[in-house]
Amino acid sequence: MARQAGKSAQVLAKQIVDLIQEARLEVGHHLREQQLADLLGVSRTPVRAAMALLESLGVIEARKNQGFFLAQPVEGLHRIELEPPASADEDLYSRLVTDRLAGTLPVSLTQTDIAQRYGVDRVTMTRALSRLSEDGLIVRNKGHGWSFQPSLDSAMTLKSSYDFRLTLEPAGLLLPTFAADRSALERCRREHIFLVSQLGLDSATPKQVFETDANFHEMLAEYSGNVFMHQSMLQQNRLRRLLEFQGYVNRKRIREWCAEHLDIIDAILANDMAAAAERMRKHLSHAYRTTGAAEAQPKPRKVANA
Repeated sequence: MARQAGKSAQVLAKQIVDLIQEARLEVGHHLREQQLADLLGVSRTPVRAAMALLESLGVIEARKNQGFFLAQPVEGLHRIELEPPASADEDLYSRLVTDRLAGTLPVSLTQTDIAQRYGVDRVTMTRALSRLSEDGLIVRNKGHGWSFQPSLDSAMTLKSSYDFRLTLEPAGLLLPTFAADRSALERCRREHIFLVSQLGLDSATPKQVFETDANFHEMLAEYSGNVFMHQSMLQQNRLRRLLEFQGYVNRKRIREWCAEHLDIIDAILANDMAAAAERMRKHLSHAYRTTGAAEAQPKPRKVANA
């Protein structure tokens, strides 16, 4: 049912679930359409569609002539899958990069090649190529067609990503414009604790693990108050989804980085930004070594004599 719902309904349903979690509402709480519409800045019609989706998932229940009421405890809402379905161009984006990393696509290809291989229309292809170009993964050829950048190699791209993030993320925590939302940090803490508990039950999915990790880093980049840092982190996470998603199987390492994330959150809540930055540096350095990215070190360049 969730997969058949419209993308806008899924996005709105996710926002409603976030509000429920933020307010720590109890089972049986009356969820009023108009109040939710006012909070989310939309009309009651899309809220009603989102509520119908949540009802189909068992999150809320509809009582005749009374309205909607919360049916599940807040602690169980982490299990609800409300990811909007990928658009056609997002799907093509992922398939192109994944196939290139697997070595099944040549360095250079034309739009005709893409259309024949993936059976996509021109609009979908144009949007996907535009996103790949914006993310620095492909460049337009001088004649016709497109070429993947040399950096799109799993080992070297991962190494370059961590080099960049080690420069970017600790610095973002030290900017004078950094301003954290304490309630969001507390919610993020609960999500990490919940994830660790799911690891013990062996019920955490790779997607859940990745989203917890990626959302943490995007959140702090957004709090930096620097739009370029935030945009860069979004781009890094798009790459990480392709390069690291399948690697979330080491339960011991997941527990370790959850603990490292919590230490960073604690430092931020204590307003000790120097400690937060240092913990972030250590966290990324540890992750860098764990992924094996450090093994992709290029040979040092020889410096020519003057």
